[in-house]
Amino acid sequence: MSRSTPKMRGFAERLITHETREHSADAKSTSTFIVFEKMRPHLATLMGNAGFHGLLLRSLSLASAESGWLRAVHVNANGSLEGPDQAASQFGHEEIADGRLVLLSQLLGLLVAFIGESLTLRLLREVWPELPADGLRPGKEGENEKTK
Repeated sequence: MSRSTPKMRGFAERLITHETREHSADAKSTSTFIVFEKMRPHLATLMGNAGFHGLLLRSLSLASAESGWLRAVHVNANGSLEGPDQAASQFGHEEIADGRLVLLSQLLGLLVAFIGESLTLRLLREVWPELPADGLRPGKEGENEKTK
């Protein structure tokens, strides 16, 4: 069952937009998968490396059904992603960006399903303390920042 709901996609897009702004030098490269790298130590602390590996592997499996280029990506034992940079040379920027968005929304959806929205938001606020208090509610990042 896909967890890539419009709500999760919107939230994933806000996180990616925030990180892209923070790392503008990497904005056009697939290294903007930095969202996953920033989340990895926090999630691995919560569920262990094997647990995070399994969660990301399931997210990747679900996301690959929506974005075929993700089949070229693999999850290493430590939970890092391998292959996005090689895929960038074969696929367009929009296709790569969409796949990244789908993968993150699947991961967030699984987290919410397993540990709930409140705990997921608390965990994400450890990674991104500036995360708006309204959490997973749809909206543009700028609008949410005004309501802080």
